[in-house]
Amino acid sequence: MDELFSPPVGQWQTVSPRLATIRRILIAAPAAVALVLGIALLVTPDVRWLGAALVTSAVAGYAWGWTWAARNQRSWGYAENDDDLLVTSGVMFKRLVAIPYGRMQFVDVEAGPLARAFGVATVTLHTASVETAADIPGLPATEATRLRNRLTELGEAHGAGL
Repeated sequence: MDELFSPPVGQWQTVSPRLATIRRILIAAPAAVALVLGIALLVTPDVRWLGAALVTSAVAGYAWGWTWAARNQRSWGYAENDDDLLVTSGVMFKRLVAIPYGRMQFVDVEAGPLARAFGVATVTLHTASVETAADIPGLPATEATRLRNRLTELGEAHGAGL
């Protein structure tokens, strides 16, 4: 079954482990709010049960999110072939998208404040079909720039709309 998701040539390039750290921080914010609210409700006699439920949910949710973030980060990969870019993701439901360079319309690079603080960015490849568009999150900024430039060159060389 693994050969179904292996690139025809070369190896998968992985994304930065910083992606897991960023996602853990993003999960921590709502978990912290639920935890503080739950602790506040624990001291109110009539709704202690709600406080206990919130505290338990916050701790369990963050523990699950911590594990999920690492597994999700490890599931992302991409491989550059002669005619297309392969992008894979997913732990339980694996996905492999092959994007022909000639079908790319434009390449987008974005990074929010947290991603910039950790030196990573997301490269998005846009095609005419939403089904073949793909994101590659958590790329180091230098790799995101290199990949954007390379995909733009290859798209133009293959007669794409870039």
